[in-house]
Amino acid sequence: MVHFDAPVTRPALAWTRGVNRYLPSSISVLWARPVPRDFHARFAAVGRRYRYCILNRSERSALYAGRAAWVPRPLAVEPMQEAASLLLGRHDFSAFRAAACQAKHPIRELRQLRVSRQGDWVFVDAEANAFLHHMVRNLVGVLLGIGWGDRPPHWAAEVLASRKRALAGVTAPAEGLYFVAALYPPAFALPTLDFHQLHTLFPPSC
Repeated sequence: MVHFDAPVTRPALAWTRGVNRYLPSSISVLWARPVPRDFHARFAAVGRRYRYCILNRSERSALYAGRAAWVPRPLAVEPMQEAASLLLGRHDFSAFRAAACQAKHPIRELRQLRVSRQGDWVFVDAEANAFLHHMVRNLVGVLLGIGWGDRPPHWAAEVLASRKRALAGVTAPAEGLYFVAALYPPAFALPTLDFHQLHTLFPPSC
């Protein structure tokens, strides 16, 4: 999501197609809307959504190399989801915060953390009012340890309560992490993308 002050007035479709004409093929604008002057793409957001994609099979994928995390060791989704439910709510997420994080405080409200499987794919969907630096990848790192059976589900709550990053294990790889959507107050009437619509972005399964 971006915003800018336009020197001219044009239809939304003209902005979409006009901007796309000058963008590289790796970037595409899907829609454009006029917004009030008090709108800010970053500071007006009241929530963010991320998806982490894991290819969970013994063989790596050439097609998804660099686009998804490859985890050859089998994952048990049920204990991962049990652990994820223990992390929901408003907490101090210092244990899941990167050392380079510049946020003023570690308090965040984790509204959704869902683990699901579709064939060889395991998805971790996260929604919060805001995220700390590497927070999603650190959450996934803890869930992976539980999915492998190395740790019990309640370990996730123990890590959270400790507020110590050193106890949270490894940071999941960057590949596989996708920013899904920013959420804004209804007054702005902006489109948003739900997790259930992600098949339009990650065919056929991710």
